[in-house]
Amino acid sequence: MPARKVYDIIIYMDNLYRKVKNYIVKHQMISEGDIVAAGVSGGADSVCMLYLLHELSAELHFRLLVVHVHHGIREDAWKDAEYVKELCEKLQVPFFLKKVDMKDYAAKHGLSTEEAGRILRYQAFEDVLAEAGIMIPGDEMEKKSFRDNAGKIAVAHNRNDRAETMLFHLFRGSGLTGLGSIRPVRGQIIRPLLCLDRAEIEAYLSNREVSFCLDSTNQEDLYTRNKIRHHILPYVEENICQNAAAHIGQAAEMLAETDDYLRRQTALALKRCLICQEEKVISLDLNFFRAEEPFLQKMILLQCMEYLTPHRKDIMKVHIDAMMHIIDQGGSREVILPYGLRAYKEYDRLLIGEGKKQGDFPGEKNMREQESLPIPVSIPGEVPVPGLGTLAFECMDMGAGGDFYKKGQNIPEKTYTKWFDYDKITTVLVLRTREKGDYLTIDKALRKKTIKEYMVNEKIPEIRRKSIYLLADGSHIVWIPGYRISQYYKVDENTKRILQVRLKEEKDG
Repeated sequence: MPARKVYDIIIYMDNLYRKVKNYIVKHQMISEGDIVAAGVSGGADSVCMLYLLHELSAELHFRLLVVHVHHGIREDAWKDAEYVKELCEKLQVPFFLKKVDMKDYAAKHGLSTEEAGRILRYQAFEDVLAEAGIMIPGDEMEKKSFRDNAGKIAVAHNRNDRAETMLFHLFRGSGLTGLGSIRPVRGQIIRPLLCLDRAEIEAYLSNREVSFCLDSTNQEDLYTRNKIRHHILPYVEENICQNAAAHIGQAAEMLAETDDYLRRQTALALKRCLICQEEKVISLDLNFFRAEEPFLQKMILLQCMEYLTPHRKDIMKVHIDAMMHIIDQGGSREVILPYGLRAYKEYDRLLIGEGKKQGDFPGEKNMREQESLPIPVSIPGEVPVPGLGTLAFECMDMGAGGDFYKKGQNIPEKTYTKWFDYDKITTVLVLRTREKGDYLTIDKALRKKTIKEYMVNEKIPEIRRKSIYLLADGSHIVWIPGYRISQYYKVDENTKRILQVRLKEEKDG
């Protein structure tokens, strides 16, 4: 071979090695001391990944092992297993063979063979990683060290795979998550070759003079992805844009970053709307929910469903639209959702969870029966209130307030700062949840209304009524924080001393 060509090959191999290394570092795929289980089928992509990870393991200081899964479909699949085993022996990399029955698993669980194969492969990886601390050669200290560190699953998807998957999701109808396609990192799963296209991988193996196996099922058009690979992308690259796969991959990268950003924003918005979140039920405050942008509202509902359901792919646009519809309607409404879930709207609350009827949701009974001890108020002083924040109490003379009140003017209205006529208070003030007989005065004629009646009229969900803390003077409620004060305690021209109550720190900021 001419010296110039040898030099070009060395430069090419070095550049590709650095490209993959930088991609791994950029996405923080592997840390020092990790055990990396590489899925190697014997095809070009996985063999290329094996050689690159083997070289990188010395520089990045991780432990490499290989998992080969025999799916029980092709009769000649044992040849692939033997080939991968020989490669591992040559490279001195631990080899694990796992045999599964993909067709049987698919039939038992009502899945496509493609989906069944994916599930069984990742189960095989996890099984091997669980054993890895014992089965990897080394002394006892090495075993303990690696067992305590993280395990990663390396799979050999490339840039073309990402483009094909994005088109597949686009054709089927998908949101941003699907259009983001294959991610570089998902949990413990890493994809070191996602920065390479198929031509680069084959050139790498050719330059190393390394052979690989051909899976006959990849040449058939039984799977939708194969049809995209064999017909749609080649046509586009030949007749529309030569670098279509690379451009689609770049678009998928941008959409994935956009999706990640929106998910972070959605988590913050969900926190603003959340009343409670338990294992099988989520409750949202619709007043806060409606204040969010329409797009974020749908993302909030999607995130709730993702939390409550085992498989995201079964959550459709129609389910989100159905929940949005009942939120926009008056009165109480409900909608049936996948996996035995339903959404129930009551006043300004939306419950999503399991249950056959209202009040049947897990955790709701506990919330209804929740009791709290009264909290005495010291003046001056500060009182932390569960679910609300810290209330600061201060008494001041009307004279010290100057023009605080002038006849014919109203007291400033601030939701979380209130002023009361201190001399009208007859007992030691306490903060507590409602009790039977509680009331407030609602007008200048001092007509009374029970707290229960007031909360019903204000459409406060029943589940929240017993958890709201009230500022009480005996059975007379001085203030319902966030709502209104009793007319009787309002400051007027006869007031001599003012009680100021100020919320210093609202719940969740």
